[in-house]
Amino acid sequence: MKPLSNNELDLEKGKLEKNRERLQRNALLSGFAYCLSSCSMILINKFVLSSYDFNAGIFLMLYQNFISVIIVSTLSLLGIISTEPLTWRLIKVWLPVNVIFVGMLITSMFSLKYINVAMVTVLKNVTNVITALGEMYLFKKHHDNRVWAALFLMIISAITGGFTDLSFHAIGYAWQIVNCFLTASYSLTLRRVMDTAKLVTKSGNLNEFSMVVLNNILSLPLGFLLILVFNEVDYLLTTPLLRLPSFWLVMTLSGFLGLAISFTSMWFLHQTGATTYSLVGSLNKIPLSVAGILLFKVPTSLENSASIFFGLLAGVFFAKAKMRERFQS
Repeated sequence: MKPLSNNELDLEKGKLEKNRERLQRNALLSGFAYCLSSCSMILINKFVLSSYDFNAGIFLMLYQNFISVIIVSTLSLLGIISTEPLTWRLIKVWLPVNVIFVGMLITSMFSLKYINVAMVTVLKNVTNVITALGEMYLFKKHHDNRVWAALFLMIISAITGGFTDLSFHAIGYAWQIVNCFLTASYSLTLRRVMDTAKLVTKSGNLNEFSMVVLNNILSLPLGFLLILVFNEVDYLLTTPLLRLPSFWLVMTLSGFLGLAISFTSMWFLHQTGATTYSLVGSLNKIPLSVAGILLFKVPTSLENSASIFFGLLAGVFFAKAKMRERFQS
């Protein structure tokens, strides 16, 4: 094989440099898009549920998922994306994880109704504790001392945050704890269900778009049932909010943002990796907490602010510890 000349070597180096710059730009852009959509989604849900005083969180979840189904189905019909056709075998395999998914979304709505955004982000750290314990008992996975230290700090921050929360609401905290268990259960069961679901698809594969369609379509009949169980129908028939075009505009925007999180998280994960994704997810909570306190004029104290900041830092330490653990394994 003929060796490359100096000019050819320079050209190859130039191509590599341009490719590296392009990857860095894509990583930054996708990371920014993910952070923006993630923060916006939580804030707009808080706005709908609290500022509008909307008391039908299940209906909000149902409408958001309906918007996602319409958009993804349209993109699939236009040939822009590819999705697996729905079969009864695939639905039966996916249904258990979908029940957890719906419960996770609904309990998140219920907790946001009563708890301020900053405390929600801190309490979500409890999910990491439950997930770590689940990995240890279900998958025999061992964590190093740094991970356990970060998890301990998360528990302390959640407890002190609750005690110093000036707007403490027991019902909201109860829903958030349930949400933490459901979110951990979703992450622990998703991988196993994904592997099983691939075996019953026609292509033998299940991409992220297909999972978005599965989760959102299957959530619709379950959402309708839960609306009846929680008696949201009477409220929906009498509330004047559904006669406001501006309210429907905000609700529709929340549906677009819900889908945007799915797309941007997949894009960001593809451009970087799971470790960077988890670290940015932890860092993302800091501006979200500050924005939640400022936008919704949350009454706070020095002790509560310190506990929130302590919890956010614990989340960052946890992500870094998990990164180190993954590189060493």
